[in-house]
Amino acid sequence: MTSKEIKDLAFELGADLCGIAGADRFDGAPAGYSPLDLMPSCKSAIVIGRSFPAGFLQCNDPMVPYTVIRNVLSNMLDVLSINFIARLEQKGIVAITTGAIDPTNFDTTTGRMRQVVSAKHCAQAAGLGVIGKNTLLINEEYGNMLWLVVVLTELELDPDQPVEKNYCKDCTLCIDICPAGATGALSEDGQPTLRQFACKDYAFGSVDGGDWRVKCFRCRVVCPYALGSKNRGIQRDPMQIYTGGYMDHPPLPEEA
Repeated sequence: MTSKEIKDLAFELGADLCGIAGADRFDGAPAGYSPLDLMPSCKSAIVIGRSFPAGFLQCNDPMVPYTVIRNVLSNMLDVLSINFIARLEQKGIVAITTGAIDPTNFDTTTGRMRQVVSAKHCAQAAGLGVIGKNTLLINEEYGNMLWLVVVLTELELDPDQPVEKNYCKDCTLCIDICPAGATGALSEDGQPTLRQFACKDYAFGSVDGGDWRVKCFRCRVVCPYALGSKNRGIQRDPMQIYTGGYMDHPPLPEEA
């Protein structure tokens, strides 16, 4: 199969985005978490993306709508990726899926929870966008309203070119707004990283005795590139969210 045929199959099964990276682009991955560590015969990483519906931006209390979207979209991508690799297997092509959000491993060398491969780093290598200071992928079409899953395959495919763009520049909105102080850290190679457990302890749990939910995603909402060319029709009103009590931050800069 060609790269075009691979992408056409992903779109047929419901993907909004699909990018391809060669396995040689992951030399800098953390030890044990390169695609080649998981699948030594891997030649290509195929990253499949679905847009994250952004209507929650207009809610006074967006936690429940956001959580429902996040959970269901994760399941949808897992099903999509399984159907995708099954179709490849019918053609005699070996491929595996790595899961949209879990299960994760605990990396004892860094004290971090990790997916078996990082979907966001694979997506960046596959030309689907650039990781911002909030550690979210920024895509030209969908902003940071994306959910991702990675498929690894023995098939050698023509890769996409990485995006060379600095969206963040001197912006620090996502760092300034984080109530847990989880954003703004840098890895040893100077890349944005998250203080994971500070984020997890603050952002996930119940509210006032209710069910579990994602309680905080301020760094996603506050980003001037939260929306892209295909979902900018969502007329987000940040002040509606602020006055609803979810966020406490000055108005956003003018949309870039």
